[in-house]
Amino acid sequence: MAARPTWQGHLRLSLVSCPVALYTATSRTSDVSFNMLHKDTHNRIRMIPTDPEKGPVERSDIVKGYQIEKDRYVVVSQEEIDAVRLESTRIIDIDKFVDEDDIDRLYWNDPYFLVPDGKVAIEAYSVIREAMASAGKIALGRVVMHQRERLLAMEPRDNGIIAYTLRTYGEVRKPEEVFDRIPDAKADPKMVDIAAKIIEQLEGEFDPTGFKDHYEDALRALIKEKEKSAGHKVTAPPQEEAEVIDLMEALRLSLGEGGARRPTAKRDTAKTPAAKKAPAKKRA
Repeated sequence: MAARPTWQGHLRLSLVSCPVALYTATSRTSDVSFNMLHKDTHNRIRMIPTDPEKGPVERSDIVKGYQIEKDRYVVVSQEEIDAVRLESTRIIDIDKFVDEDDIDRLYWNDPYFLVPDGKVAIEAYSVIREAMASAGKIALGRVVMHQRERLLAMEPRDNGIIAYTLRTYGEVRKPEEVFDRIPDAKADPKMVDIAAKIIEQLEGEFDPTGFKDHYEDALRALIKEKEKSAGHKVTAPPQEEAEVIDLMEALRLSLGEGGARRPTAKRDTAKTPAAKKAPAKKRA
């Protein structure tokens, strides 16, 4: 578990409350990140705050401002920001319980572990968790993190509670804004039937251990290769050309292959010409 919690306060169900802490449930420590260096010295570049009139400025001379129109700002001090405190800054109040299916997946955001903060909190925490489990619903509350109030969805998991921040109504775009551009076309029932059979062949259980970021792995391989040989130049592999194939034929071939492999174009120029595929080259 992370050494430092993201948030600390109290979880409250009516008159029952207990100290709790939120820990992030995901990690990005394994992500490949790059630093900006000078091309000759390889020294790390420093980003120096600069005023267009005064030049470089000290951090102590920087204040926060909210732009209300071009070149016009309202300056707000950190003390004034801290003075705007909501009850949800330090308390997660459970407002209501809803069915999980009532929450559109578009609204689900980041997951957190909600745990009791100290031994004295365990008894009350256990009571709230068991009551939530018996309800069989998602608990909704509010929390302030990173100077923003978020709606929090909570559910029991094992001997703890998983909490998800939910996006606000204004943050989620309406699907019809984009989906309305899709032409209203009826699919061929025969093709749909074949596609449904392909889906049946590909059914299985969700196993997150089987999913890997291949791009991340390729970046690490590149870095390892460059570390071995400073002068080694890496070139991109040739891109495969898209094959032009008949849709019905592609569906039938996919069904025959168990839906596991990409269908190969049939070399029949009388029907649909297939694009000539470039010879495979060894990957760098």
